[in-house]
Amino acid sequence: MSTHALANFKKINDIVKELSNKANIIAVTKTFPLEAVSALISYGHLHYGENKVLEAINKWSNLLKENKAIQLHLIGHLQSNKAKEAVSIFSYIHSLDSEKLANILSKEEKNANKKIKYFIQVNLGDEVQKFGISVNLVDDFIKYTKIDLGLDVIGLMCIPPADLDPNSYFLSLKKIADRNELSELSMGMSNDYKDAINHGATFIRIGSAIFGQRI
Repeated sequence: MSTHALANFKKINDIVKELSNKANIIAVTKTFPLEAVSALISYGHLHYGENKVLEAINKWSNLLKENKAIQLHLIGHLQSNKAKEAVSIFSYIHSLDSEKLANILSKEEKNANKKIKYFIQVNLGDEVQKFGISVNLVDDFIKYTKIDLGLDVIGLMCIPPADLDPNSYFLSLKKIADRNELSELSMGMSNDYKDAINHGATFIRIGSAIFGQRI
């Protein structure tokens, strides 16, 4: 399975390089054991994504001690009571989505003497079932997190509504990022990463296209 995943990764990586020299692949390893990821790690790929804090700690803690170059990304919703553990293991958090969470993360960063790179999750479709900052509040939230709290907010993240053309949502996120002078965009998954890159994505989150369907 691991060698099959590497072959899939190389094909996708070739496509990504043709489209952009700025886009990074986050290999989304949630629910997959490290054995399924080992060939990618040996190949030298550094960016990996997990949805849950405890799964990430259990899976990656020992390896991160041996390979400090690996960059672990939290791409799932972060509960505030898991903020301390998240700060301890992740290099990037893509789901900064509330003032309460931002305040707690700021405190935990200081306690751990560690800086995390953040993406603010924007709920572009105002979907009640999804987390994220509303479009009409996002500019003020960016200022609060960057200026008042001093968090290293590098960009924005979105998950477009399912079964709709994602292009207009990718374009909207790019416009919000540009007007707030944010250079990074976390958008695009296995089914729409090419469209995301064409709209300026710098981090794409690819899971099933690399590792296969999750059971």
